[in-house]
Amino acid sequence: QVELVESGGGLVQPGGSLRLSCQVSENIFRGHTMGWYQHTPGKQRHLVASVTLSGRTTYVDSVKGRFTISRDDAENTVYLLMDKLKPEDTAAYYCNTDPQYYPWGQGTQVTVSS
Repeated sequence: QVELVESGGGLVQPGGSLRLSCQVSENIFRGHTMGWYQHTPGKQRHLVASVTLSGRTTYVDSVKGRFTISRDDAENTVYLLMDKLKPEDTAAYYCNTDPQYYPWGQGTQVTVSS
């Protein structure tokens, strides 16, 4: 069974915060580094943050210091805490393995605007 269900997006003012959640089927979650990907229309979807099975995290420069990725092994859930949001963070956000192996879920839209 393959399941990636993202939630938590919405409309937020610049400087605000959001927490995204991704419920992952156990067969995926238990064996992979997990990541959050950003997709803006006209651009390729790209990885912005990842967390290994041991909890080590990596970030692209554009979100470093503002976004925090984490994983809850008891809940098979990956989180992305987004602070100090900027208009350029506006995008659809998806979770998947890193590198991406599985079909994309429906994603969750984040819009940063005043």
